[in-house]
Amino acid sequence: MGKTVTYYMTVVSPWTYLGHDRLLALCAKHGATIDQKPVDLGRVFPVSGGLPLKQRAPQRQAYRLVELARWQAELGIPLNPQPKFAASGPDLAARWTFAAIERDPRRALAFTSAVMRARWAEERDIADPATLGACAEGAGLPADALADRARAPEIAACYDAATQEAIDCQAFGTPWYVVDGEPFWGQDRLDFLARKLAQ
Repeated sequence: MGKTVTYYMTVVSPWTYLGHDRLLALCAKHGATIDQKPVDLGRVFPVSGGLPLKQRAPQRQAYRLVELARWQAELGIPLNPQPKFAASGPDLAARWTFAAIERDPRRALAFTSAVMRARWAEERDIADPATLGACAEGAGLPADALADRARAPEIAACYDAATQEAIDCQAFGTPWYVVDGEPFWGQDRLDFLARKLAQ
């Protein structure tokens, strides 16, 4: 029986985008299950010392762009670090993701891949239901059904619960991976996660 990776994430993190498909490949290699949990960093940051991007010091914002360019070149993944719809929040996409997880967790991960490509590589608005619908259909999920289910209060409760769970496990950013109680922060820790899964 393979291990389970609890995966706290948000589609508005470029670091989550850079690591997402690599995480899927890594877990497939080691027979690990992914328990995907979209979280609201707007609630995580205030209790963990983090700041939204626009509130960070200018030198931190500038260095972030340097690092993103390095990782984009290293991985060969299309990435616009300052996307056209950067102001669009993650909440609608998160609710669609929970609706997708209910239906098919594997396809939900493919949906997440598509949503992040839409934001970070294709200059599409992930707060637009039409964008999410196209991503859902591309992942083999019924867009209309997900749109309906995403409006349910139970789905909002899942989002709230996952966010509180991330806070309780002392997450302070995304992607945040947990295996057997051991945390790994950031896509640049996937090598360490691989070693954990190989044990």
